[in-house]
Amino acid sequence: MTRFLPAFLLAFLPVAAHANGDVLKRTATGAEQVLQTVDYANTRFSPLRQIDAGNVSRLQVAWTFSTGVLRGHEGAPLVVGDVMYVHTPFPNVVYALDLKNEGRILWKYEPRQKKDVAAVMCCDLVNRGLAYADGLVFLHQADTTIVALDAKTGAKRWSVANGDPALGASNTATVMPVKDKLIVGISGAEAGVRGHLSAYDLKAGHLVWRAYSTGPDAEMLFDPEKTTELGKPVGRDSSLKSWSGDQWKIGGGATWGWFAYDPKLNLVYYGTANPATWNPTQRPGDNRWSDTIIARDADTGVARWVYQMTPHDEWDYDGVNEMILTEQEVDGKPTPLLTHFDRNGFAYTLNRETGALLRAGKYETTANWASGINLDPQSPTYGRPKRDPAYSTEREGEDVTYTGICPSSLGAKNQQPAAFSPQTRLFYVPVTRMCMDYEPFHVDYVPGQPYVGATLSMHPAPGNEGSTGGFLAWDALKGEAVWSKPELFSVWSGALATAGGIVFYGTLEGWLKAVDAKTGQELYRFKTPSGIVGNVTTFMQGGRQYVAVLSGVGGWAGIGLAAGLSDPGDGSGANEAYAALNQYTALGGQLTVFALPKGE
Repeated sequence: MTRFLPAFLLAFLPVAAHANGDVLKRTATGAEQVLQTVDYANTRFSPLRQIDAGNVSRLQVAWTFSTGVLRGHEGAPLVVGDVMYVHTPFPNVVYALDLKNEGRILWKYEPRQKKDVAAVMCCDLVNRGLAYADGLVFLHQADTTIVALDAKTGAKRWSVANGDPALGASNTATVMPVKDKLIVGISGAEAGVRGHLSAYDLKAGHLVWRAYSTGPDAEMLFDPEKTTELGKPVGRDSSLKSWSGDQWKIGGGATWGWFAYDPKLNLVYYGTANPATWNPTQRPGDNRWSDTIIARDADTGVARWVYQMTPHDEWDYDGVNEMILTEQEVDGKPTPLLTHFDRNGFAYTLNRETGALLRAGKYETTANWASGINLDPQSPTYGRPKRDPAYSTEREGEDVTYTGICPSSLGAKNQQPAAFSPQTRLFYVPVTRMCMDYEPFHVDYVPGQPYVGATLSMHPAPGNEGSTGGFLAWDALKGEAVWSKPELFSVWSGALATAGGIVFYGTLEGWLKAVDAKTGQELYRFKTPSGIVGNVTTFMQGGRQYVAVLSGVGGWAGIGLAAGLSDPGDGSGANEAYAALNQYTALGGQLTVFALPKGE
């Protein structure tokens, strides 16, 4: 017998007391949202069921709130008790809103950041949101400053710089409170920033540990004999041996995605981004540990296991997308699993305790850079992609354009998170169906300047002309889609599944949609004022269930419209690829809150 156990219940195993008790308490019922991932397991599943497949069509706008900021509004608001906390893109304003008074502003925090920080941010001025724990609201600003705010007053309790914008470092990601620590990442691979994951003391803000993505074992917090990949020790200098000279010092591997945590195993899971530069001929070798899933001990930061999905990445296939933790019974024995929908077009399922690779298959069938992943444990290339040399970007050297590569650097799915429902045992995945032409060129490293080394041109995947996105339900056990819905543009909004049997997501044109979790049938849609690149959230207040979403077009897919770009090649090819977007939406920054009519 094989089945999934509800992931959100896993957080309440007896050993869960080792995690942050306040976070666990507030994520128990679904009434509040204190993490951008909804729960530690990254399921983005809500146990709320007042709004269901039978009544969702009657949703109405309850109230709205203008953020006062344009550009891409990624992430979602938090809800703690009767207060909602809303964040904005750069300059990263934070509002506390009174839910008992339809969004009255209780306090506002507006950071003072240098405007030149925006110049080093590669793909719009986005921020994926706040986190809450123990009376503090945590913000990781664009300039890498981490701020802990008093949840009641907005007063700053502590702040610390996590990187140096003068060297190209920035931040777009959320943070995750785990036990007595705050887990944070860093952005900037496109400027040659060396990625790292850091843990800060939750109450005082001092650095507890930092683990780099590349370099010497001691700096990566690797134990050569105990840190494993696919069951085997990685050995001494596993990263250094995979780079040419000192290239690892500017080798990327940023950590701008999502984090998950297993309280029972006390492991934090995350992915690292692309190697730098995008020109693969300048960095021969596997470039470890870029494009890698890493499991680390929450207390010490020491890596338990790693798995590199795209060795020697030639296409900018960052591995930072969310790690979704579920429990699966196999022959009566619960097995802890991790499922990851990578930018490279493959869905991976691993044993999250051991790092064993159990399944890997294409969730985006147009992906052509590799035909599959070698799943034979006896093979010397076990776990590695079966590359198609026709789509390599270093076949003939630099200054050559390589055409028809799928997916594009946007990925088959970018950072917008998928969701998992323990009711259907399905994953709900926003996808992009875009291919690219890729021209690498030599680039010299200059601190604080772009270190990209390639130009891109993007176009719809074959057979998807007129549609560059979709939304699908994925069966991880069978490795196949159960249903799939085409969308006009890439779906850049995160999914939310609920116990009411519905799944919410937003579109780049600005539609909030609700679909039946079993069939994909559309049950509700509402056009918000701007394109949705934020993640849908739901909460309870005063006995009523609400749904909320930030709209404000942007992100990499919407960068042309958000930043007013004029050259078709701007935005690393996205400006031309999404040129038609301005026919469907315009800039904005608004929170829209929905509810059923009173009395229902």
